[in-house]
Amino acid sequence: QVQLVESGGGLVQAGGSLRLSCVASGRTFSAYAMGWFRQAPGKEREFVATISWDPTRTHLAVSVKGRFTISRVNVKNTVYLEMNSVKPEDTAVYYCAQSSRDLRTRPDEYEYWGQGTQVTVSS
Repeated sequence: QVQLVESGGGLVQAGGSLRLSCVASGRTFSAYAMGWFRQAPGKEREFVATISWDPTRTHLAVSVKGRFTISRVNVKNTVYLEMNSVKPEDTAVYYCAQSSRDLRTRPDEYEYWGQGTQVTVSS
């Protein structure tokens, strides 16, 4: 059974930084792409970033490009989302997800999901 466990969320001031982590178990981590999504109250879940099984290949949403970085350490079965220069509009529950398809941006293209971690950015 695949499990994804996020951590690192919390309250941060606008302009600050936060690093989210997601530890995966249940299948060979290095063989799957990983993604981060977020969902704010009353809004649909939206794509944030994705990383290939090849750690050098990533894709980020326009809204976070230049501020967020996605990375992975396969020997630790962990994917990270480094969030810098955060804005109040980044406030959301952040989810990590795993996909057998590479560099996808739609939620329905991911097979497994974590429980989410809350990020709140104060102005």
